Amino acid sequence: MKLYSDEELAEILDQEIFHQIGDAADRLGVECYVVGGYVRDIFLERPSNDIDVVVVGSGIEVAKELKRTLGRKAHLSVFKNFGTAQVKYVEERGEKREEKEVEFVGARKESYSHDSRKPIVENGTLEDDQNRRDFTINAMAICLNNSRFGELVDPFNGLADLEDGIIATPLDPDITFSDDPLRMMRCVRFASQLNFQIEDETFEGLERMADRIKIVSGERIEVELNKILMSPHPSKGLVDLQRCGLLNIILPELAALDIVETKNGRAHKNNFYHTLEVLENVVKSLECNLWLRWAALLHDIGKTKSKRWDPAVGWTFHNHNFIGAKMVPVIFRRLKLPMGAEMKYVQKLVDLHMRPQVIADSEVTDSAVRRLLNDAGDDIDDLMTLCEADITSKNEVRKKIFLENFRMVREKLADLKEKDYKRLLQPVIDGNEIMEIFGLKPSREVGTLKQTLKDAVLDNKVENEREPLMRLLMEKACEMGLSAVKS
Repeated sequence: MKLYSDEELAEILDQEIFHQIGDAADRLGVECYVVGGYVRDIFLERPSNDIDVVVVGSGIEVAKELKRTLGRKAHLSVFKNFGTAQVKYVEERGEKREEKEVEFVGARKESYSHDSRKPIVENGTLEDDQNRRDFTINAMAICLNNSRFGELVDPFNGLADLEDGIIATPLDPDITFSDDPLRMMRCVRFASQLNFQIEDETFEGLERMADRIKIVSGERIEVELNKILMSPHPSKGLVDLQRCGLLNIILPELAALDIVETKNGRAHKNNFYHTLEVLENVVKSLECNLWLRWAALLHDIGKTKSKRWDPAVGWTFHNHNFIGAKMVPVIFRRLKLPMGAEMKYVQKLVDLHMRPQVIADSEVTDSAVRRLLNDAGDDIDDLMTLCEADITSKNEVRKKIFLENFRMVREKLADLKEKDYKRLLQPVIDGNEIMEIFGLKPSREVGTLKQTLKDAVLDNKVENEREPLMRLLMEKACEMGLSAVKS
């Protein structure tokens, strides 16, 4: 981060829009400040387009005055119930046009009842408004009035916390988190995104108030959880969620993996920390895919339910991929995550994540690779990325063998894809034609015949061409006592 004097801040904010906001406030005789994330990001030297302005008075009136200044190129939205307004405008720099927005709110103080996140709001001072902010690093304000343009107001030493890499609440954390429990998720999220440490007293507040997260909607939690997953090192945020007790409330299936059991001197690995290692490996491989990160997070989610002790081999987790895949829709529904293609993608990867390892643990046959490609389809590359990330063994020799075999799997996959795998792997005689040939309705017999053709194609026993497949179909139908009604 970089420290700036008030004079340097004035130079940084020497943009037409900030002077126009200050002029609008001066004409109305009120104080106004740019606050929150925009101020924080100036010192972090990060780009920020979200401009939040606090007015000691009516934020709506200053927004209206700014709209009059900007004219037709601006759009004003007023939200009277919330006492806020938004001005959208187009900023032109040479040939570049960029739409931006400024949010206005009047300075206020808030009080909450124990069972609600909806505050009782009253007009307040700048100090009142800064008191209600979530964290010290978000409570800084810079004055936009002409007489004090660029002056930093930092009552909670947020600048020092930025410099030290600390997340702390302005007031007693119990009050801050009780008033708005979503702030607990935001606390962990900021620590994860910025790679900051949560101050001890604030973390103790998280532990004490964790149960309050239950009054927050799944949609709000989902947004913060996704932001944690998309941070540079999501494992940091997930460890903080686990340590303070929040994870056990919002994602207990994952929290339950944080255990090591020992029997007869034999222990299994901690599957929670293994999961985080896999997640970090995926982040290195494919940085921007949120749903691949979710697949990594949930890939071993079925291990708690599948864990068994076998005296002959020790701890086993048979079918944990299948059990985990069945858990995915339940988790997505509870967290209000999308139940369409995104959920099905995660479910597929959780279900299939052991398949490449099984192939790589033995001879890499054409048949096994063809079946894998058929089942994974267009998601095969992401599946392979997840499976390679899942190799966290400390045995370097075994790890090297796995990765070499994965390389062979990828080569065979690339060869199949180059030959148009969809045409190669889907039998040219489909279920509709089978029903027509034998006069059947959808039934187990049709499924058996379809599977016979599919197995033959995937195992490369016959060419995926009409004549050899028809011979095979008739042979199988004869075994089943079926006769063609249409030649």
